[in-house]
Amino acid sequence: MNPGSDFLTHIRYEKRLSHHTLTAYAKDLEQFTEFLHTECNVDQPERADFRHIRSWIVSLVEADLDKSSVNRKIATLRSFYGFLLRRKVIDQDPMAKIQALKASKKLPQYIEEKPMETLLSEVEFPDTFEGIRDKLVLELLYGTGIRLSELIGLKTVDVNLYEKTILVLGKRNKHRIVPLTQPLFELIQAYNQVKETEFSGQADNTVLIVSDKGVAAYPVLIQRIVKRHLELVTTLEKKSPHVLRHSFATHLLNRGADLNAIKDLLGHSSLAATQIYTHTSLEQLKKTYDQAHPKAKK
Repeated sequence: MNPGSDFLTHIRYEKRLSHHTLTAYAKDLEQFTEFLHTECNVDQPERADFRHIRSWIVSLVEADLDKSSVNRKIATLRSFYGFLLRRKVIDQDPMAKIQALKASKKLPQYIEEKPMETLLSEVEFPDTFEGIRDKLVLELLYGTGIRLSELIGLKTVDVNLYEKTILVLGKRNKHRIVPLTQPLFELIQAYNQVKETEFSGQADNTVLIVSDKGVAAYPVLIQRIVKRHLELVTTLEKKSPHVLRHSFATHLLNRGADLNAIKDLLGHSSLAATQIYTHTSLEQLKKTYDQAHPKAKK
């Protein structure tokens, strides 16, 4: 039995976690196993105890690793040793006394409404497959708030032509329905037509977004598209698909949308995850007050 390999197989086929999460788990286990071997003279992770795990966590903190990253690694080990305990590979859980680090909450970065309006209304996109595809990617991410993995996972049949909605497969295999604006719906129709013409029906028609070669889009492609276009309108250091998701939620909240409705649109399992946007909205309110009120700077 190879506990590490068996665990990764388990989370891949039984937990059905995303490829990104699976890769992160595998990397965490690899780093932990290497630490055990070089620093603790322990050859197998199932032989590690509380002291070994605590030493690894301390080494991560001393290396100035972000607290959220350390907590993700702790979560990986918690899942791993829980798996070993259920399979009776170990009889005691070495993670029982390990606690997650208290991480300070970072406000999500987002783009102001005006730059987004400039990007989507004033920037010219070429009237080609790539141009229409790239604009659709941006419009979908900002117009629906879907995640990168959800965008890539969108199937052609997930677009409801009659209801003008998309069916999104989110985390933990949960589906949700997200409405489309009329312009976004029309852009999808235009994209499907140019895709058919560009690839003469030879493109992968099961997925909505495809690459320049007609195969299913992949994360790096989407990230490049987003980064290249956001550089035109913002100086934010982070220019990622998730920034567009944050912008979607923040702009809705700023315009008075109900927090529960935003939660459902984003696919959050609890309201707690959505409430961080209220802090962003409050910061924007304070900024407006400081700029506009005559007594603000006195």
